[in-house]
Amino acid sequence: MNLLAKEVLGTAVEERASDVFIFPAKANYEIKLRTAAGLRQVKEIDFKNGKELLNYFKFQAQMDIAEHRRPQVGSYQTIINSESVFLRFSSIGEFSGYESLVIRLIYGEKNNTYFFPEQLTLLENLTRQRGLIITSGPTGSGKTSSMYELARLAGKNKIVMTIEDPVEVWQPEFLQTQVNIIAGITYPDLLKAALRHRPDILIIGEIRDTDTARISINAALSGHLVFATVHAKTALQTISRLEGLGITRDELENCLTAVSYQRLLPIENKDSLGCLMDVGYGERLFDAITSNNRADLAEWKNNLDQLVKRGKISENTRQRFEQG
Repeated sequence: MNLLAKEVLGTAVEERASDVFIFPAKANYEIKLRTAAGLRQVKEIDFKNGKELLNYFKFQAQMDIAEHRRPQVGSYQTIINSESVFLRFSSIGEFSGYESLVIRLIYGEKNNTYFFPEQLTLLENLTRQRGLIITSGPTGSGKTSSMYELARLAGKNKIVMTIEDPVEVWQPEFLQTQVNIIAGITYPDLLKAALRHRPDILIIGEIRDTDTARISINAALSGHLVFATVHAKTALQTISRLEGLGITRDELENCLTAVSYQRLLPIENKDSLGCLMDVGYGERLFDAITSNNRADLAEWKNNLDQLVKRGKISENTRQRFEQG
């Protein structure tokens, strides 16, 4: 491995970074990491070494190293610090002709540590109702890990199939499929194939647009247990997000089993993170679907207060994450 690439990725894994940013600046390239503590610059390199580093990563990810302006994506899995990590790449050129690169790190073999394990148990119990269960939160909040963990718990002795773009975590117990637009393999194509395979549980990666929202709803309405993720500011605002993508309230009433919002918080006096969730289900969820009152964070704030009292998080952390 390129020595600079090895150094950058090694530092990212040590700090449990969710993303690495390699961006051109005024006089050089800047390398920054996004961790639970926020964005931090770790290195500056000249333009020559910056271009070489980008070309190395692009070659490894099977991206076109001769193309510097058009957006590209790629991925590969590797061993970093004795740990298997899935790397997802996105590159794009900026107006001055220099290229930028973002690397998403996905720690497939690590499960989230939950501050309140009973929250995950609650979601596991709700899987018996089937329907659609959505996990929300910002990038790097552990949504995919929670979704996979829930599928593992609910999928014992069952067929679990995924439709993803791209596959983020290799799970040998699951049948995993991946969208490939170049090859003409789309979400609708994979859904039709998935339903013919008669899975007990269907994972539909991230709901990003109207098509994936519609696919998730239709699969849940057909009687399947469906897991998906979405970007939303609170658990209940997931409903508004789905409505914005063309899903009706009647459809949500008939298929939405639970919504959850989560963040990864630094654990006090430990070099690790814990996952805090806010779960909407039952009457609370029904009331949110049938009304426009979807900013309820009471349970979230109460849980933060409990964690401070128990010494699990600092008062500063509580304030940082008070609004979700």
